[in-house]
Amino acid sequence: MILLDTHILIWWVNNDIRLKQDYRQILEIEKEPAISIITCWEIAKLVENKRLQLNIPLSDWLEKALDFHNIIALPLDLNIIVDSTTLPGNFHKDPADQMIVSTSRIIDIELMTEDEKILSYPHVKLIRL
Repeated sequence: MILLDTHILIWWVNNDIRLKQDYRQILEIEKEPAISIITCWEIAKLVENKRLQLNIPLSDWLEKALDFHNIIALPLDLNIIVDSTTLPGNFHKDPADQMIVSTSRIIDIELMTEDEKILSYPHVKLIRL
């Protein structure tokens, strides 16, 4: 199982050229791609704030994205929530990123991201190309 950061999910589902070919190949063979449920909220906020436009209604897009790619939506639990507020070292204050990183840490799975702030954070397992 690997955890996808929000932009990775969007790029994969939308077949966006910004998704690196190496990542695309990993995703094609990955049996259990996963997201934190907070990713759905983050996508909804992007749509709400007009920073992301979808060609179908948000709920339909999310449902189709998860079903088509067999993506597991991992719930938040108390361990993830608490960890997100006590991340070791110096991590930035974006709550969605904190919960995504904590999901990776608590479940002990690698995170796929292109976010420089997360890539520079040493306390999370990352897929590195």
